[in-house]
Amino acid sequence: GVAAGDHAAIIWPLLCGMAKAKYHLLLCEPVTGEQAERMGLVSLCVDDDQVHDKAMEIAVRLAQGSQEAIRLTKYSLNNWLRLAGPSFDASLAMEFLGFTGPDVVEGVRAVREKRPPAFG
Repeated sequence: GVAAGDHAAIIWPLLCGMAKAKYHLLLCEPVTGEQAERMGLVSLCVDDDQVHDKAMEIAVRLAQGSQEAIRLTKYSLNNWLRLAGPSFDASLAMEFLGFTGPDVVEGVRAVREKRPPAFG
């Protein structure tokens, strides 16, 4: 019962395309780790028992890289996100408006009662 706000309105279309973003965000479709990787929402998907080792491996590689090159590349790539500032502001406002409406109350109640919501 709440609009997709903050990061979802910006990041999802950028990472997986508008069609998939709309499908999952409008229908609240759950996404597994494997699906998130296939769709481009995450960079890498590993089994639970490999998470720490893989994270450490990547962290070490980043730490050993040229810090200036990494910093400047991150800055350049993040310009995509800065361009989406107005979308971020609007989506966050819509999300907050949703928190004041009756749909969020029904949504929470439905989750607690383990039933589908009945939005009016």
